Amino acid sequence: MAEPDRQRIICLVGAGISTSAGIPDFRSPTTGLYANLEKYRLPYPEAIFEISYFKKHPEPFFALAKELYPGQFKPTICHYFIRLLKEKGLLLRCYTQNIDTLERVAGLEPQDLVEAHGTFYTSHCVSPACRQEYTLSWMKEKIFSEVTPKCEKCQSVVKPDIVFFGENLPARFFSCMQSDFSKVDLLIIMGTSLQVQPFASLISKAPLSTPRLLINKEKTGQTDPFLGMMMGLGGGMDFDSKKAYRDVAWLGDCDQGCLALADLLGWKKELEDLVRREHASIDAQSGSQTPNPTTTASPRRSPPPAKEAARAKEGEKSQ
Repeated sequence: MAEPDRQRIICLVGAGISTSAGIPDFRSPTTGLYANLEKYRLPYPEAIFEISYFKKHPEPFFALAKELYPGQFKPTICHYFIRLLKEKGLLLRCYTQNIDTLERVAGLEPQDLVEAHGTFYTSHCVSPACRQEYTLSWMKEKIFSEVTPKCEKCQSVVKPDIVFFGENLPARFFSCMQSDFSKVDLLIIMGTSLQVQPFASLISKAPLSTPRLLINKEKTGQTDPFLGMMMGLGGGMDFDSKKAYRDVAWLGDCDQGCLALADLLGWKKELEDLVRREHASIDAQSGSQTPNPTTTASPRRSPPPAKEAARAKEGEKSQ
């Protein structure tokens, strides 16, 4: 990253970069989102993010959204590390599976982002004949009033622009993928299980000479060569074989991984100062005081209805 030929970096991020913000993940046996949905009386946990179920029964989703709504959380060290890459002219793009909008809160602009699974930032009427757009503040007011959001024009349900099971990924995902990966110099992959397609296949889009750094609690993205070839998913991560030459894994908490990387680059104090300054600004705007994640990194997990690893079951429907 300090070398002149490592100036175009793509970050691929998932639920793990938001854990220290206090946002639950999906798969943890006791603290994960799916383990705590009994009160909504769903036919099965994944139904809360299925578009067909949502159109008939939107109430469980909006009840959950109130608990996990963007704006109740602060960006983490990981988010601000990505912002630092942008400020230093190193960030080509950040591809995120999260829908919590924390990348935007941290200071990334829309052009810096590919929100692969959508976002809470905008909402639309679900009626194909209407598709009226609504703002984040409009949706927030409805959710916190415990009113199912209805379109002011046609009275159909209004849904945040997050990708449910059974919906296509945003067109921007595919257009940016085509233009970005041929020129990337370094992939930094953080906080993702790399189990959800087509997002997981992005690691194979970079040139074979491009280094790939994984910052995660466990090694992931490793594909059996024969299986990968049969399924068209070549380019899996290779950390341990004798032929390994470009993949490196830093295992542990994502925030700590970013701090360690920043330290190696001589950016640690700059990163800590950025986090401290931005969190103080958020506190001033909200009138609240919360712990600084540079000193307290509680390993919880990811975003509001963030469908990171959870989308694996029906990932191919999103293509």
